[in-house]
Amino acid sequence: MDNKETQREKHFVLVHGACHGAWCWYRVVTLLESTGHKVTALDMAASGIHPKQAKELNSIEEYVEPLFEFLEGLPREEKVILVGHSIGGLVLSMAMERFPEKVAVAVFAAALMPGPELGIHSIREERDRRLGFSTDSAYAFDDGPAQPPTSLLFGYDLLSTKLYQLSPPEDLTLAASLMRPFRLYPDQAKMKEEVAVTKAKYGTVRRVYIVCDRDLILTEDVQRWMVEMNPPDEAKVISGSDHMVMFSKPHELCHALGEIAECYCS
Repeated sequence: MDNKETQREKHFVLVHGACHGAWCWYRVVTLLESTGHKVTALDMAASGIHPKQAKELNSIEEYVEPLFEFLEGLPREEKVILVGHSIGGLVLSMAMERFPEKVAVAVFAAALMPGPELGIHSIREERDRRLGFSTDSAYAFDDGPAQPPTSLLFGYDLLSTKLYQLSPPEDLTLAASLMRPFRLYPDQAKMKEEVAVTKAKYGTVRRVYIVCDRDLILTEDVQRWMVEMNPPDEAKVISGSDHMVMFSKPHELCHALGEIAECYCS
C-alpha cells in the first residue's frame, strides 16, 4: 500500500441493532476492507458470540460495555468513524457522550438518533404511534408473568415482512438462525439517565444520518422526523433500502460511508 492509500485509510467501527450481532455486517466489512479501510464490527453484550446472556444484563450501560471498552483501548490520537444501525444509534449516542474525543463522525443508518433535546422515549413513542402493527416476536418474562417482559426475540414473520423484505433471502435465513434475545429495561427512569446526552459532549461530534426510504420498521417519516428534531450535519438517502440496509443495499451503503469518510475525516 503506497503513502496515498495509507493516508486515505479510515477506521470504521460498526454497531448492530437489536437481536443482531457483528455478523450482520459481513458484506459491508468485506467491501470496506477491499477499498483499503480498517473495519471493526463489534458484538454488544449478549449479542452475536458475546458470552453473556440477555437475562444477565442489568442496564443498557452493560449492553454497551463492549464498545466502551474498545474506545478506551484506542491509541490516544486515534479517531474512528462510528456507524450504528437501528437501536445501534442509541449505542452510538452513549459512546459520543462518553468519548467525544474518539469519534471523528457518527453515522446513523436507519437508526434511533436521540439528542440533548430529543429523548429516547419520545422517539419510541413517535415510532410506535406511526407504526401501529402487531408482531410475532417472542417475549420472555424472567421476573414473572405479572411483571414487564425482560427480553424479546424477533419472529420470522416480522423479519421477512418488515425488516428483510427487500434483502437477499439467504441473508434472511442467516438472520433467522443467528438471532439472540434482546434485553429490555423496564426501569424507564434509570434508562433515561443512562442514555442522556449533552450539547457539551455529544453535541461536539459531527453526525450524518442515512435515511432508508423503504424501511417498514423505522419508517422513512420517523427517520426524517428525527432528522428534523435533532438535525445532523448532513442527511443522505439510500433509495430502495429496507431496514437492513447492510443486506439490501450494501454497495450503496459503502459508497455513502466512503463519501462521509472523505468529507469528515480528511
